[in-house]
Amino acid sequence: MSVKFSKRSLALAVSVALSSQSALAAEEAAQEAVAEEDIEQIVVVGSRAAPRSVADSPVPVDVVDGDELRKSGSSDMLDLLVASVPSFAARAQPISDAATLVRPVNLRGLSSDSTLILLNGKRRHRASVIAFQGGGVNDGAQGPDISVIPSVALKQVEVLRDGASAQYGSDAIAGVMNFVLKDDADGGSISAKYGEYYEGDGGTTTVDGNIGLPLGDDGFANFSFQLKNADATSRSVQRPDAAGLIAAGNTDVGNPAQIWGLPEIEDDITLFGNVGLDIGSDKEVYLFGNYSERDVTGGFYYRNPHNRGNVYSIDGGETLLVGDVAQASGAPRTCAVVPANVDNVLNTQAYQDMVADPNCFSMNQIFPGGYTPAFGGNITDTSLTGGVRGDFNDGFMDGVYFDLSASVGRNESDFNLANTLNPSLGLSTPTEFDTGKYIQLEKTINFDLSKGFDFGLYEPVNIAGGLEWREESFEIIAGEESSWKAGPYADQGFNIGSHGFKGFGPESQGVNTRRNIAAYLDTEFYFSDAFMAGAAVRWEDYDSFGSTFDYKITGQFSITDDWSLRASHSTGFRAPTVGQANVVNTQTSLINGELIQTFLAPATDPLSAYYGAEVLTPEESTSYTFGTVLQFGELFITADIYSIEVKDRLAQTSQIDVEADDYDDLRAAGVQNPELISAVTYFANDFNTTTSGLDVVANYNMEMFGGESGFSLAYNYNKTEVDSVDVQDDGSVRTGPDKVRRLEEGMPEHRGTFTVSQSWDSFGMFVRANYFGEYWAVHADDAGPGGWNQDADSAITFDAEVSYFMSEHFTFTLGANNIFDQEAERIPDEFNGVGGQYYESGPFDYNGGYYYGKITYSF
Repeated sequence: MSVKFSKRSLALAVSVALSSQSALAAEEAAQEAVAEEDIEQIVVVGSRAAPRSVADSPVPVDVVDGDELRKSGSSDMLDLLVASVPSFAARAQPISDAATLVRPVNLRGLSSDSTLILLNGKRRHRASVIAFQGGGVNDGAQGPDISVIPSVALKQVEVLRDGASAQYGSDAIAGVMNFVLKDDADGGSISAKYGEYYEGDGGTTTVDGNIGLPLGDDGFANFSFQLKNADATSRSVQRPDAAGLIAAGNTDVGNPAQIWGLPEIEDDITLFGNVGLDIGSDKEVYLFGNYSERDVTGGFYYRNPHNRGNVYSIDGGETLLVGDVAQASGAPRTCAVVPANVDNVLNTQAYQDMVADPNCFSMNQIFPGGYTPAFGGNITDTSLTGGVRGDFNDGFMDGVYFDLSASVGRNESDFNLANTLNPSLGLSTPTEFDTGKYIQLEKTINFDLSKGFDFGLYEPVNIAGGLEWREESFEIIAGEESSWKAGPYADQGFNIGSHGFKGFGPESQGVNTRRNIAAYLDTEFYFSDAFMAGAAVRWEDYDSFGSTFDYKITGQFSITDDWSLRASHSTGFRAPTVGQANVVNTQTSLINGELIQTFLAPATDPLSAYYGAEVLTPEESTSYTFGTVLQFGELFITADIYSIEVKDRLAQTSQIDVEADDYDDLRAAGVQNPELISAVTYFANDFNTTTSGLDVVANYNMEMFGGESGFSLAYNYNKTEVDSVDVQDDGSVRTGPDKVRRLEEGMPEHRGTFTVSQSWDSFGMFVRANYFGEYWAVHADDAGPGGWNQDADSAITFDAEVSYFMSEHFTFTLGANNIFDQEAERIPDEFNGVGGQYYESGPFDYNGGYYYGKITYSF
């Protein structure tokens, strides 16, 4: 793993989910320790007591400094972290509805919303996007949008790889990631970078900068920006059905008809600010936040002009779906049948006679070659956190550290759809739609206290406690009327709403809000120089489903000065998000070679309730970790085994077919037009899992070749087993065997990196090898038996970078990711029904090798 264990880099406290109640005092103590002597890296992650070295941490922690993060061709924070933390994964999303706009991530094989994200020790708000097609493990996940955080703004990233809900609250089942912003009061940098894939597409231009300014005598104001534009990629081949249409003379079919690749990103702008000011009396006020916005456009599935259901046909392509204008007004139907089971329906006399009749029409008249919707969105992310912290220095509170803060975060996704239609409107339909918005808004107030007490033990006992109030809301704003309206031809079998992503209607619009309060108590005891133990408890109450109580105990025993053992045990929870409990959406999946339009309904909706949905409850977890730390001179090694049991895991169910026999009952329950819904899905507490694994990290520094050399190795083994799934009264299951297999085998069990770095006065370089083990590859959502899936082989990719320090201020860098263009798992020809070359579910970028150049000016 490319984790730089430099002897002078410091880690700010991840602190508490309630806030970073001891961050300031811990940071100051850490800085004093470094000033006194040259010691190993200091961290406070996972503890509220005094700072300690990595070797003395009772829980496994990775600290990746900002410079190390920038050693990658990508400017996306997700890709940067994948290259640095082996237990962290984020796959590309070529055709995944809203997940294309905000990619979901994984830590230790759990869903993206099982990892708590902090910024400067404060809880980061969620993205408004929910990953409706999240590659199995992330189906239905709603986590924060990490990609908006630019590496140029970061001092470091701290990754706590341990269950920590008792310390930090909901979402910390897999661990905690804290993004620490730069706090320099002087200096800065500006850089420009361009890169593209070996195949000549995906060109990305990035300009970023950072500046530190003094604020008074003892304060700072640090600001960062990033501007980025990225072209789309295509790793497509022509679909067989599209090729057949072209061969038959249909000149309106695109080549390729459907794109598999990364989305286009335009006008991606991010601004971050971090301000701190000493106000005297051992107190500091602080303020930090961001504004980020980008436009993203991705692809969808191709709609065949002969057989796409409820657009071109309602009988599987035997006949064309023909609209009758007179019938829509109550008159008898007069339009003749147009056979569609031919090579090219446009050339048939029946079709030409239909077009000549002003009373009859088909969607072929708008899109004669079929169509591929372009799904896009404008993503806006803003946050602001402010507070005061320091020491009380008189009265009965003398010596108590406090932190009082308030945060607000907002993420808005404004969806749009182009190159599509609302078939129920007939030939008057628009082909571009504003389909509506999701808005996630979170507000948090924290108050935390901490003090050391002398109980006669080896060191004072640190006792910390605090309170939190939090409000989370999820809002749906309706799209334009044409995106959801049931037009005059809906009764003739034409699809309602913008096809591919139906707009949110007035019945879906509204705001849902949840509030919760929490209290925690955390303490650590040093019984001797060799033995430390800690404990934490947390109570949290939600106004929607009640309260939870969780605990954590940790311990570390030093066998020698260079060898210690550590362990932890904790319980945890993850509350269902307000979005998961209330979201409404229409999505298109490819199942057994057929496009299925699925309606996602809240668990309380009559449609989902008819098929077994129940009110959502929190996930509950039990975690165990046992590890060892060895340090011999410049060699540093940690190894930790872990087990995470999660009960009542929350996820989006597999598709449940809406049968014709159910239509009458569904209408009686209040469901409109059930005949136009192929399948339904909803969120449910549906299965239990056990995730176990091993993390190994090793680092070694030495002088070699007249410069400084560094070697780092990191390895992660991770295995998830589905222990049980919820069985319905009729014996059916909502989480089918295909999804179980994706959960268990969809990501490699083995992942490792080995990095060699070398630096001289005028040059610096590194080479990184990335190993990805075998996994079960799935293409186009088709995970079922006989679908487009297979066991994929392991692979190794290599990254390399060389920097030339032209002067004190200028640095020029050339590098490449996947430098030998290691090919992703290729789809066999017999599986190529939807035009992709590579399985989209792979653990590394299927677009191939990527090269880049960058010039940086530092001051």
